[in-house]
Parts: sequence; structure tokens; C-alpha cells
Amino acid sequence: MDKKNWIIVGIIIAAFAGLISISVIQNRSGIDYSQYDLNNIIPADENSGGLSENISGSADAPIVIYEYGDYQCTACAPINPYINEIIEEYDGKVAVVLRTYIMDYHDNGTAAASAANAAAIQGYWEEYKNLLYSKQNDWYYSNANERQQQFEEYFNEASNSKGDLEKFRSDMKSKAVSQKISFDRQLSQLVGVDWTPTFYLDGELIDQRGMNTNEFLKTLRQKIDEMLDERGIENPTKNKKSNNKDN
Repeated sequence: MDKKNWIIVGIIIAAFAGLISISVIQNRSGIDYSQYDLNNIIPADENSGGLSENISGSADAPIVIYEYGDYQCTACAPINPYINEIIEEYDGKVAVVLRTYIMDYHDNGTAAASAANAAAIQGYWEEYKNLLYSKQNDWYYSNANERQQQFEEYFNEASNSKGDLEKFRSDMKSKAVSQKISFDRQLSQLVGVDWTPTFYLDGELIDQRGMNTNEFLKTLRQKIDEMLDERGIENPTKNKKSNNKDN
């Protein structure tokens, strides 16, 4: 068999393996994930426990970045403030959807995701997410009792003591929250995530491997700028960039 035929055979095998992988994911969960467009915000339904996507920024933003992350991930925590800066810089034009993909070796990852989604139910997800990341070193090695106490303290801080702590505790253990975590994981597997954080923009993987933080952020901003230009949408950062060049 010549080289060309071997390439064709390889493509067929890879495609077949991909179909098997998708089928396995669907069969294990009993959910047909082909019904979901992973490059758009997915409305809440019974498969996600009735819980909405966790979004930083406006859900109506024309540019949406999809981040697959783990609250216990030591690479996710330091990038979070920079992602927040981008959302602020683009002033309503960019939003980030965080779907959790918990690494198997993170003992506190599921509990952290449960806490974040419980906070989301009461409208405090973004504040809570930021606290989990900024205080990650404090709870990273905590045992179950320590962790629960810390997560409850974070909830009070995120909600400015206005949240319902009893409901937060109950929601952490709820079927809805468990379904949401499982739903996010299945979406992550369908995309092919195997490390965190993983970022997708307009269906394209923004691969940060081999890049330092500055290089990755520069690439991400360039992609955003290109998309805004292509769609004829005003770029709120252009004047700032022009002023910086002039100075």
C-alpha cells in the first residue's frame, strides 16, 4: 500500500474512533449530546440539572470564549484575573463561559465545583469563582470538614452575607448541582479536553501550550480583535491602543 492509501486508511480509522468515543459518552450518560451546540451558550434543561451556563460578562456579548477549567487547577487560578481584565477591557463585547472539567487527581475539585454551582443558584457565581481561585492555596489540601467551613465562609463573603447559607449547604449536595457538574464534564469530553484550562473561541482551540502568559493573552486579544473586525462590531479597545502607541 502506498503512502497516500495509508493516509486515507488512517483518516478513516481516526474518524471511526471519534464516533465510537462520542457514542460511549452518550451511552454512559443516557443523553444524546449531539443535540447541543458546544460553540454557543447552552440553555438550562433537565440534563444540566436545570442550571444555566456559568458566564462572566454579558450573555448577550457578540464574542463568547468557552473555558474548560477546574477550580483546583493551579494553572486556572493565575489566569483568572487576566481573563477578567479582558472581559472588562472589551466592555460588553466579550463574555467567558466556564464549563468545569475536574481532573481525577484533584480531591477537592468536585466539592469546589459543587460550591460554585450552589453559589450560582443564588446569583453569586462570578464572585464565588473569583474567591475560589484567589484563595486556592488555602483550601487546596483541606480535608472535607475544613473545606466545607472554608467554602461557607467564601459564600458569605461572595454574597456580602446576604445569601441563604442553609440553602447553599443544601444545594451543594443536590441532584441538580451533581447533574450540572456531570453535564459540564460530558461536554468537555465531547470537545476532547484533556488539560485545564482549555479555551475555545468560535470553535477554534486557542492552544496555550508552549506559550507564556503574555503570549497567550496577546494571541487571545488578536483573535478577539479579528472577530470584531470581521463582524463589523465596534472595538472598544481601539482608542486605548491608539493612545498607548501615541504615548
